[in-house]
Amino acid sequence: MKYLFAAAILVTTAFAGMSAAEAAGGCGPGWHRGPYGGCVRNRGPVVVAPGPVVVQRPVVVVPRGRACPYGFAWRYGRCRPI
Repeated sequence: MKYLFAAAILVTTAFAGMSAAEAAGGCGPGWHRGPYGGCVRNRGPVVVAPGPVVVQRPVVVVPRGRACPYGFAWRYGRCRPI
């Protein structure tokens, strides 16, 4: 019974917390918080123009073959003895 009561309280607080005033920072619909914390009226509808499509190529890293002879290892830019 206590789990059912806790779930009911959780659901009601979740629905009570969602409103237009909360989304606007407590100023109400048509208003928003300004840089100094005061309520400022919204200017109007914001129209965002579509920008250019940018396609990035995947970066493929291919390690160069470092073929050092037996007993040598690639260190500091060249083959050095182990």
